[in-house]
Amino acid sequence: MANTHDPYELRIGGVEMYIDIGAEQMIAAQRGNEKIAVEVKSFISPSRISDFHLAHGQFLDYRYALENEDPERILYLAVPHFVYQTFFNLAFINFGFSTC
Repeated sequence: MANTHDPYELRIGGVEMYIDIGAEQMIAAQRGNEKIAVEVKSFISPSRISDFHLAHGQFLDYRYALENEDPERILYLAVPHFVYQTFFNLAFINFGFSTC
């Protein structure tokens, strides 16, 4: 059974942030519960690179906040499948996110 926090609220250094979905999922009996947070991005603006810059910046901010406020929670970015296949597989984009 999953326990969700929708949205997942973080407060750090006087700033409030809201990650789209927070959840705890059972991944394996011997590993216990894995805590996750998911930021969902639609990538519907005319500029995918602008959408990427927004998503990347928020991802970095949220990851920093989680490291300080909820370090056992793992952050994921959810994007539409076609965006992942066509845009996130570009060398520049793939490199940018792999360094996060």
